[in-house]
Amino acid sequence: MNITLTNTLSRSKEVFKPITDGKVGMYHCGPTVYWNQHIGNMRAVVIADLVRRMFMYNGYDVNLVRNYTDVGHLTGDNIGDADTGEDRMTKAVNREHLTPDEIAQKYIDIYKNDIASLNTLPPTHDPRATDFIADMIALVQELVASDHAYMTDHAVYFDVSTYHDYTKLSGQQLANLESGEGHGSVTDSDKRNPTDFALWFFKAGAHANALQTWPSPFTSPLVANGEGFPGWHIECSAMSKHYLGSTFDVHMGGIEHIPIHHTNEIAQSTCANHAHFVNYWLHNEHLLVDGKKMAKSEGTSYTIKDIEDKGFEPLSLRYFFLQAHYRSKQNFTWESLTASQTAYRKLKATVQAMPDDGVIADSYQVLFHEMINDDLNTAGALATVWELLKNSDVSDADKKATILDFDRVLGLKLDEVAEKVEIPNAVTELLSAREAARANKDFKKSDELRDEIAKLGFIVKDTQDGQTVTKS
Repeated sequence: MNITLTNTLSRSKEVFKPITDGKVGMYHCGPTVYWNQHIGNMRAVVIADLVRRMFMYNGYDVNLVRNYTDVGHLTGDNIGDADTGEDRMTKAVNREHLTPDEIAQKYIDIYKNDIASLNTLPPTHDPRATDFIADMIALVQELVASDHAYMTDHAVYFDVSTYHDYTKLSGQQLANLESGEGHGSVTDSDKRNPTDFALWFFKAGAHANALQTWPSPFTSPLVANGEGFPGWHIECSAMSKHYLGSTFDVHMGGIEHIPIHHTNEIAQSTCANHAHFVNYWLHNEHLLVDGKKMAKSEGTSYTIKDIEDKGFEPLSLRYFFLQAHYRSKQNFTWESLTASQTAYRKLKATVQAMPDDGVIADSYQVLFHEMINDDLNTAGALATVWELLKNSDVSDADKKATILDFDRVLGLKLDEVAEKVEIPNAVTELLSAREAARANKDFKKSDELRDEIAKLGFIVKDTQDGQTVTKS
């Protein structure tokens, strides 16, 4: 059965043809590990997981690489100029007074816990950018040697004019891009073209106090030993090449990556490797909150912790994500998550109450296969599940076997029975005290008791039905 994917590069739905029969090389742009990731980022991770599971359901061996950016991602990316602003890791260091490595590890650990709670399969490889500095330098050297890059006193830049397909992914006009460039807080007057982007920043000028730097073979009169750090874009090119080769099958990320990050990845990788870079580009749309863009300033940049603190299971959020196509915007509200949790719990309870030892209903498996293979139509796949449950011509045992087969893709853990938690007396006493503190609206005391419970190895959450406890 053919798999079709909407390829951003061609702007059309294409039949998937792997480079190597039976195998898929797949890269997903991971987080910059300086802060907690919001549920919009979680949607992107779940979608990548669903694509991976879809390939596996079709019998493919998938090599998924998802990186951690722990240097070089500047805040200017927020205004469309990724070569300007403060390094995000430095920003976190100043905020929390930890080392860059401590910051990275802290937020990698949180991220791993978050995506595990959504039942995403671990990537085959999850490299940190700082472990691949030598690979990045080698790519930049090749670009300089082949006249695709040049040096100024402040940076090594990719010369966009040397790559004729620069705007193919975004579909933008280069003249329009150039007219909008150069509005960041830092500019380099020696840049040849406004759209040229940094491959390596020297520890000079705006970056004279950079915390994370390495020697390089590049030269600047302002620094010794070419000391500096990589640009954001070159990191993904180096890591993807290391694990997947010069050309691979699928590259994923959010639509915000199209005009700058992924456009620059294509240009530098194609020119450095003298080869076509990626065959299929898949991009997910944004998650909105109450019909608006998520924003920290408005308190709508919700995290998995925020979800759990309100009494929701992370897998209810996964169920919510399944209801919209990945290329469509999806609107998150607490009401919609409540409805998703209700539906998810009903589905799980219904399946678990059914008898075992059934066989897969072939006609429904074919229908499910058609849905997920059609550009990952998860809403149609989920509708197939509910349609099957209503069909009185299929035995309950066969329904269960079929739905659990579908769950290999859906990833909802429909067969997993919650482990009964034995609560020690010490924890029970703290829970009673905490319940009393909350009744008296002494939330400071309530938080202190939550911390005491955590020290004993248990996590307490406040739900609509009261306190719940799980092992940490």
